[in-house]
Amino acid sequence: MWPGRVGRVRGRHARATHSRRNALASNPKLAVLLLAHGSPDSPADVPEFLKRITGGRPMPEAVVVEVKHRYSLIGRSPLTEITLRQGQSVQTLTGLPTYVGMRNWKPFVAEVVAQMARDGVQKAISICLAPQNSRTSVGLYRQSLGTPPFQVDFVENWHDHPLLIRAFAEKFEAGWKKACAEAGARVPVIFTAHSVPRRTVDEGDPYEAQAKETAAMVAMQAPSLNVEDWFFAYQSQGMSGGEWLGPTVESVIDKLHGEGHRAVFLQPIGFVCDHVEVLYDIDIAFREYAAKKGMRLWRAESLNDSPTFAAAVAEVVRSRLEPDKKPNLVQLGS
Repeated sequence: MWPGRVGRVRGRHARATHSRRNALASNPKLAVLLLAHGSPDSPADVPEFLKRITGGRPMPEAVVVEVKHRYSLIGRSPLTEITLRQGQSVQTLTGLPTYVGMRNWKPFVAEVVAQMARDGVQKAISICLAPQNSRTSVGLYRQSLGTPPFQVDFVENWHDHPLLIRAFAEKFEAGWKKACAEAGARVPVIFTAHSVPRRTVDEGDPYEAQAKETAAMVAMQAPSLNVEDWFFAYQSQGMSGGEWLGPTVESVIDKLHGEGHRAVFLQPIGFVCDHVEVLYDIDIAFREYAAKKGMRLWRAESLNDSPTFAAAVAEVVRSRLEPDKKPNLVQLGS
């Protein structure tokens, strides 16, 4: 299997091959490259995975043990599998060959870029599947590309794309209404994004402003959600030293508990699929934290295979094409 090429995702051989041939025949030099963080295949891969994240620097043994424990509790992260499916959906919508590269695990970005070159790609539209721009995420993804032997149009951010906002809002509405019905009351909402070191924002990183803007736009898409119903917090702070962006999810849960709330609903707006930050940090750690205070916790479903999300990525691709080369996107935004 070609590394990172989504055209051969298991169970889609005939359809994907037909789509790939049509795309290559119509525009053999243009492709899409989706970039994601990557995730270890099993808890046993965690030490090597962490070394890649730190650039080879050793992590304290306690950190390695803790991360292995978290992965053991969720079994495995489905990040790669889901991202490949997302790539297949984008390829179907755009008609363009779509590749997926991971910064910290297989299929590695460098291997995927090499395959793209062998496939004759001369220009790629590259999108990082972290919509808000931070040098600690999007910046590192861009660095992972190195110097490809073809032109790269790198999308810096797309945190406010209308279809991305709609995709989050669809998941939010379904989950929040269900939570309110089960709780028998209006459940306060915490929009969350992955924390980053405070120094990056102090040095001009746009991440904090973009994450809060995404949350506010999603909240505005929910007509039944009042401004006093929702809050914003950061999750998944790193285990390294230094100050990280806050407030933390735990501190906001504490605040809500102190105000007499017995339920809370979480809506991550910085993640586009299930992985350890969702399946462990939210589903296990935050749920247990809330339970110890006598509070129930729900969360919105992740975007995963959302057709609206795939349409958002496809529309971002379309927006970067020259007018005479824009494909007809299948049911875009419908």
